[in-house]
Amino acid sequence: GALLPIEERDMPVGWLAVIVALVALPILALLWYFLRSGPLADLALPLSFAFYIYVLLMGGFVAAVCGYMAGLIGSSNSPVSGLAILAVLGSALLLAVAVRPLAGAEAGPQLVAFALFVTALVLACAVIANDNLQDLKTGQLIGATPWKQQVALMVGTLAGSAVIPPILDLLNRAYGFAPLPGTGLPSPASPLPAPQATLIAGLARGILGEGLDWNMIFLGVVAGLLLVALDGLLGRRGLLRLPPLAVGIGIYLPMSATLPVVIGAVIGHRYERRHREGAGQRLGVLLASGFIVGESLFGVLLAGLIVATGSGEPLALVGGGHPGVAMTAGAVLVMLLLALLYRGTARAAARIGG
Repeated sequence: GALLPIEERDMPVGWLAVIVALVALPILALLWYFLRSGPLADLALPLSFAFYIYVLLMGGFVAAVCGYMAGLIGSSNSPVSGLAILAVLGSALLLAVAVRPLAGAEAGPQLVAFALFVTALVLACAVIANDNLQDLKTGQLIGATPWKQQVALMVGTLAGSAVIPPILDLLNRAYGFAPLPGTGLPSPASPLPAPQATLIAGLARGILGEGLDWNMIFLGVVAGLLLVALDGLLGRRGLLRLPPLAVGIGIYLPMSATLPVVIGAVIGHRYERRHREGAGQRLGVLLASGFIVGESLFGVLLAGLIVATGSGEPLALVGGGHPGVAMTAGAVLVMLLLALLYRGTARAAARIGG
C-alpha cells in the first residue's frame, strides 16, 4: 500500500509497550526505595506494586486530559492544579482506607509523604503530556514526522530529569523551602512560596493525619457549581464573564502572585486593542514569552550567585537598612522598563503594519 504521509508516521505500538515495560522498573524501584524503612517497611513490596498500578492508571488519565487541553488551547491553560488535587485525594484516600488500619497511627507521617510522592509521579505524566502534545501539535502544523519528534521528546525528558534536581537543590540552598509542619526541621527565613504545593500537602495531611474539614471541601464544590452556572448565564447574556478557575486561583494564590497577572492582563488588553491581528500582535506575545523565560533563567542565575557569594542580596545597589528606598526605586525602574518596552514594541508593530 501507499506509504503514510510523514506527519502520520508515529512510533510503533510495540515499541511503546516495550518502553512502558522498561519505565516500570525505575518507578517500582523508586516506590520500594521510598518505603524500605520506617513503619511501612513490611508493606513496601505490595504497596510498590499496588501504587505502580495507580500511577499507571491515573497517569494515563491525567495525561489524556492535559494533553488534550495542551493540543487544543495550549499548555498554559492545562488544568494541572485541579488534576493534582484529584491525584492526591485518590492516593490519600486509598492509603487511609486500605493501609492506615494495618500500619497504625505511627505511620501517619510516612503515609502523608508517600501520598505526595505518588502524586508527584502522576503529575510528571501530566506535565510531560503537556509538553509532548504542544510539540506534536506544532509538528503537525509544519509537517514534521511524529516518531522523530517522539524520540527527541524522550531524550528531552531524560535531559530534564538530569538537570532539574541540581537546580532544585541550588534553589533550596539559596532560598530554602518551607517544610511541612510537624517535621521538626527549621523553617528558612525567606522560603520560596509554593501555594499549590502547600494546598496539596494540606489535603494529604488532612486525610491521613489531622483530619480534613470536609465542610470546606463541600462548600467549595457548591461555590464552584454556582460560579459555573453564573459564568454560563453571563456568557449567554453577553455580559462580562466570571471564570470559576480565575476565582479559585484568586482565593488560594497570594496577592504578590496575582497582582502582576492583573497588571499584565490590562497592559496586554490595551496592546491587543491597538493591534488586533497580524505580526504586530505576535510581537507582543513574543515579548511576553521572553519575559517568562528570562525571569526563570535569571532566578536560577541569581540563586547561583547567592550560593557562590554567601550573600542573600549579591546584586543589591541599596543597603538592607533602606528597604523603603529599594522598593520605591525598584518599582519605578520596573514601570519605566515596561513603558519603554511597550512603546518600542508598539512602534515595531506599526512599522510592519500590525
